[in-house]
Amino acid sequence: MEKIEDILQNRILVLDGAMGTMLQRYKFTEVDFRGERFKDWPSDLQGNNDLLSLTQPQAIADVHRVYLEAGADIIETNTFSGTTIAMADYGMEELVYELNYESAKIAKQVAEEFTKKDPSKPRYVAGSIGPTNKTASMSPDVNDPGYRAVSFDELRKAYKEQVEALLDGGADLLLVETIFDTLNAKAALFAIEEVKEERNIEVPIMVSGTITDASGRTLSGQTAEAFLISISHIPILSVGFNCALGAKQLTPHLEVISAKSDFATSAHPNAGLPNAFGEYDETPEQMAAQIKEYVEKGLVNIVGGCCGTTPEHIKAIADLVKEYQPRKLLTPA
Repeated sequence: MEKIEDILQNRILVLDGAMGTMLQRYKFTEVDFRGERFKDWPSDLQGNNDLLSLTQPQAIADVHRVYLEAGADIIETNTFSGTTIAMADYGMEELVYELNYESAKIAKQVAEEFTKKDPSKPRYVAGSIGPTNKTASMSPDVNDPGYRAVSFDELRKAYKEQVEALLDGGADLLLVETIFDTLNAKAALFAIEEVKEERNIEVPIMVSGTITDASGRTLSGQTAEAFLISISHIPILSVGFNCALGAKQLTPHLEVISAKSDFATSAHPNAGLPNAFGEYDETPEQMAAQIKEYVEKGLVNIVGGCCGTTPEHIKAIADLVKEYQPRKLLTPA
């Protein structure tokens, strides 16, 4: 299969849209989440989307399929919460390897099916590595600012297990995403480097942070440029932003990293900002119109969607970007 680094020189690649948004359409109940295997599990499981790779694998495969049909080049595994740290909420730490392995396997099978149909448009699987529900550089207790709910080493170990399983399951690249605390991301990147060294392999790595509010900073207080500098010592494929903001609000932050980075740049924004009910109203046409600014300014190499986006959004983006050249890379990614 053609190397993703080479393709990035020639065209803008399209990432898929929201897994969660699509799974909501199924209206899965507690019984559906449990399946036969977990019917007697002691804690509630509804909402544990990663578990659906084991209990509703067909639904996960179908979501991947509709995004590939919409024109996505890269699909993300259903593993956003696939660490022992995040799975502790459900008492499912022991299942982490299996969850990641099976999720990657499902995505890989669907991606290969599409690559086989059209070898000129290879499809890639990105192992999704979420931020966990704990933060290494801030205290969750306002009365004890020195307290930390998790250590760097605990994060490193958790991420390492996830990374090994994603690679074993067939992930082509790794996506450390929705980063609100760069120290968490550094633990993930450290773990990836460990696995690469132990296995004597190279793996393309995408890194995607989250600007959480109008101040233009991540939750742990970094500006876009500071975030870029913090992770630039690692050999990565791309750096960018996702989630929290819509395409329009993300533009100035993309401009910063696009101007300062030798890496490819990525963006997968939300479908606008959520309404009072937490729903996303931005239509595919509206979102594509905003992303047009990215491509006209030559800001991106990889673009897709986060919360609220659907295959319709991804199709609109895919149709748009094929008319534009990717951002010029100073050196090959």
